[in-house]
Order: sequence, then C-alpha cells, then structure tokens
Amino acid sequence: MSMIVKIGKKGKRVLKAIIAPAEKHSLSYTRRIERVKTSRRICAMTFDDGPMDLPAAPDRFGGKSLTDILLDTLAEFGAKGTFDVVGDTSENYPDKAGKVGSAAWGGVRFDHYPDILKDGRGGAAHNDRLIRRMLEEGHQITSHGYRHIIFGKKPFVYGNRVCLGSMDKAVEDLRKLDGLLRDRYGYQPAMHRPPHYVDRMQDGFTSYDVCDKMGYQYLGASFDGAGWLPSTLSDPEAALQAEVDAMVEPVKKALEKDPDFFCGQIIFQKDGYNMGKRTPVAYGLRKQLELLRAYGYQVVTVAALLAESPFADLGREDPLFEKLCGLQRERAVVYSDNRLRLDAPMTLGELAMLLSPKEETLHRRWKEIRRTGKRQDPYWGAMDWCAERGLLPKGAKPGAPVTALPEKLFAPVQGFSRREVYRAYKGE
Repeated sequence: MSMIVKIGKKGKRVLKAIIAPAEKHSLSYTRRIERVKTSRRICAMTFDDGPMDLPAAPDRFGGKSLTDILLDTLAEFGAKGTFDVVGDTSENYPDKAGKVGSAAWGGVRFDHYPDILKDGRGGAAHNDRLIRRMLEEGHQITSHGYRHIIFGKKPFVYGNRVCLGSMDKAVEDLRKLDGLLRDRYGYQPAMHRPPHYVDRMQDGFTSYDVCDKMGYQYLGASFDGAGWLPSTLSDPEAALQAEVDAMVEPVKKALEKDPDFFCGQIIFQKDGYNMGKRTPVAYGLRKQLELLRAYGYQVVTVAALLAESPFADLGREDPLFEKLCGLQRERAVVYSDNRLRLDAPMTLGELAMLLSPKEETLHRRWKEIRRTGKRQDPYWGAMDWCAERGLLPKGAKPGAPVTALPEKLFAPVQGFSRREVYRAYKGE
C-alpha cells in the first residue's frame, strides 16, 4: 500500500504541473517554515497527531504509551521535539473505519486519533499528564487543529471527507485548542500545521489567512521521517522491519552524501499509528537519533531553529540580517515560502506591503474577500491603503517595478532590488 500512496503522490504532482501553473509565492505575514539557513548542525523533529496514550504496535515496552516512548527516547539523546498536537476527535462521528493500509484507515469521513472508537486515548483534551510532561521537559507544542478536520476539499485522496470549508469555522476550531492550552497550561502555541496540508477553502480564504488571524506561523517540514507509510509485506515482523528501515536508510544515505545535509531542516514524524496500524517510530526514532548524534547534530525545537534564523535563504552572516529580523516582526517582507529573494527587483505590491500596517492590510483584503466571495490579490489591502494616502498612484499594478521611493521614508538608493530598498528603509 505504501507504494500505491507514493505513486499516487507522484501522480498528483505531475497532474498538478500539467493542469495548474507553478505556485506563485507572495509576501506574507504567515510563512510556511520548512527549514532555516544555518551552517550549524542543528535540526528539528515534529511529531504529528498526538499525544497518544496507547502502547506501541507491536508493544515491546511493557504497555507504555507511544508518546512516553518518544519522550523517553528524546530525553536519552538530549533532544527536544516539537509536538504538533490535536485536541479531541471524539466529536467526529458518525463514521466508520476504512481499509487498513489506506489513507482512510482511521475513518472514512473524519480522522480519529489515535484510532477510531478510541478517541478518548488521544489528543490534548484527554492527556493532561502527557502534555505536562512535554512542557516540563522543554519540548515545543504546536497546533494541529482541535478536531483535525481538513480545511477544504481534497478529492484526490479524501474525496469522502468532511471539510470545514471556511475561515470562520477553521478559526473556531483552532481557537478551541488554543484556549485549552492557554487556560490549562498557560501555554501559547506559536505555530500551526493544517490537517493534511490542505490550504484552500471554498469561501476564498486559505490556511495562511487562518494563521494570520490566529497570529501563528505555518509549520511545514523539509524531510519526511517516513514512519507513517505502511509496508506492502504481509508478514507483520517483516513489515515492521521494512518500515523501520524506510525511516533510517534515507537519513543514513543523506548524511553519507553530505554531512551538513540536515543543517536547519525540519524532519516530519508521527506520534501515532501508521496506515498499517503499526508504530515504526517507536523503534526507528532511536536509530535516526543515533545517526544524527554520530554526525554531531543537535535536535532542537522549531522555535530554537527560528531563533537561529527566521529565514530559509538568509543567515546571520548577512549584513542585513538584524534589520530584516526586526522588520519581519511588523511587516510582510518575506515570501510565503519563507524566502526573502533579496536580489530580485522590488514590485509596487511588495513596496505596499512594506509601507502598510499589518492590521489595515489584512482587514481591507479580508473585507473584500467577504464582499465578493472570491480570492483577492495578496497585495490588495496594502495597495488600497497606500493609494488612499497618496503613497502609490491609484490603479497601480502590484506587479509593476518600483522606480521611485517616498523620500521621507527612505534614504537614497543605487537601485531598486529588494535588498537595496530594505537597506534604505528608515521607517515611520
């Protein structure tokens, strides 16, 4: 079944490339954080869908919960994880299980964690001890949605799945988990990974709008730990060994080819059953950590990676690093894929995003989406605000190149690359 899933994913990428243009990244307050630029041998691991208070499968740990096993293993290596938790999936009924080995193994209409009819053994709402242990041991917790319901339609894999479909419903779901973590633990999550990475919703909004509303960054990953994929082997022991090998061998080969391969990367892991209802992560995680330690890596939280550098293409050695670190906290100066692209010419839309306040930019664009029910240019709100104040001419095209800058806000420039404009920006 894992081969079918892999072929399906490849086929989807090919089909998307044929029928749809390449994704265009725009400046965004919310960025998809997949890796950061650093020469240090540090990386992060994220664990989705937990916590899980059921034993490993097969269980060779005396009934200990899977999440405890993962936490024990991380502690042994001095590693810190990022646990992308759900709240509670027990409201996701009526439903029935799909075929084991398929993407619907835990539910045809919804996801159920850690398993269908065992929702009470998973999620933050039911596992106070496990959440407290994560926090006490210095791990990061991020949001994977309260009920883990996809935001929009995903017909290729989840054609029968119920989706939230609107920004308001998605925000309501995320606020429920956010409130649980704040009220019970005084903990404020800073990142969110949309269930199954479904971004577009039927009302014209996307998961990036939801993250903007919540004040989150979008949690991505750059390397697949592979423990979620089932083996095609029929013998359970052979299948488990194949799944563990699938977790370990890619890490080993990547390090042998380039010892610095994992610098700044985020590795995706699973805190739960894979599609074959086994938990290779209980056995493969140790082997992955052994390899990383042998090459001098430290596994840190995603928050620690972002403290090293918030950008995918700019590190601490760049003269503009500190200035851009400050700017990105207040303005949209980074693209949605977390790249700065400093050598590219700046456009009027990008200049508008630098000048327009965040609240005004978002409010105006969201208001227009609600009015029309359609997606809007990502720079619509900023362009509208700037035109209203005479900073840009009315009717200006967002993609037009910048040829002049407001003298009060900028020092003289030699050119209009993004680097030159940001270097010259004096602020208000």
